[in-house]
Amino acid sequence: MAGVSGSGKTTLARRLGARLGLPYTELDALHHGPGWTPRPDFLDDVRALVAQDTFVTEWQYRAARPLVLARAEVLVWLDLPTHVTMRQVVVRTVRRSVRREVLWNGNVEPPLWRTWYRAPDENIVRWAWTTRHAYRDLPAQVAHTAPHVTVVRLRSRRETARWLAALPAADSA
Repeated sequence: MAGVSGSGKTTLARRLGARLGLPYTELDALHHGPGWTPRPDFLDDVRALVAQDTFVTEWQYRAARPLVLARAEVLVWLDLPTHVTMRQVVVRTVRRSVRREVLWNGNVEPPLWRTWYRAPDENIVRWAWTTRHAYRDLPAQVAHTAPHVTVVRLRSRRETARWLAALPAADSA
């Protein structure tokens, strides 16, 4: 599942796994250790994940992408309009911060005042804005580095819902 922050990668990956009866693993949970530190076993965990016969996950973290892509058959690209992804990432960040939602390995979003004043690479909202065009060349990149992978490009929530609904349900297979 590829897409900028706020596109809905995790939500769709979770739904896709459930729909197809495939195991889903969230890469953020493998990457973030306590105190938001990268886990030293992250890439080993990704290698174990993609060694499975089937898996569903997000396509993120530059070091993990080649590992995932080498074993993937399909890469779903959520290419949603910027206003949709920015609204989602802002709402999600505010919700997580205000509710003090526990994320991966005990981490929580910092208070809002700290969220907005962090360095750009540590502020998810600024990160989403500065990387909003990061996937423009995704089909060409995938065709060049992993020609065995089919890229499915979805440009709206409605198109995404229709695509998911058209897939065979695990219990009907």
